[in-house]
Amino acid sequence: MAYSDPIYVMFDGDEDAWAYRFMKGWNASENVSFEFANAHDLDNMTSRAQDEDYVKRNLRNRMNGSSQVLVLIGEKTKNLFRFVRWEMELALDLGLPIIAANLNGSRQLDASCPPIIRDKCVVPRAVQDEGYQARACPLA
Repeated sequence: MAYSDPIYVMFDGDEDAWAYRFMKGWNASENVSFEFANAHDLDNMTSRAQDEDYVKRNLRNRMNGSSQVLVLIGEKTKNLFRFVRWEMELALDLGLPIIAANLNGSRQLDASCPPIIRDKCVVPRAVQDEGYQARACPLA
């Protein structure tokens, strides 16, 4: 049975898009037991996506329609401020549950985790090719 509430996925679009594509592939596959409602499929951004205000307005709308947030934590995620940090701040402001997943194979909270969510989430599993494993953590 598919989880029907949209999940907002955050990631470094330059370095970690491969992990997001894996998730979309698993979701589409009949051979993999992995299903999620992707908040980014709710609408398409137009060619105006170069305008930061336009992008943030659309991302805010997507997040407002989401029930939780998934942060794919790559090597550079903690250094991204323009969108990813802004998205994490918005998720915290909205009180959305945050699921954090390491892409480096670590099954522990490590130095890769962005400080803004380090004390808010637990990263008990890693994202690996054989499947996605992560546990949600409540926000205090």
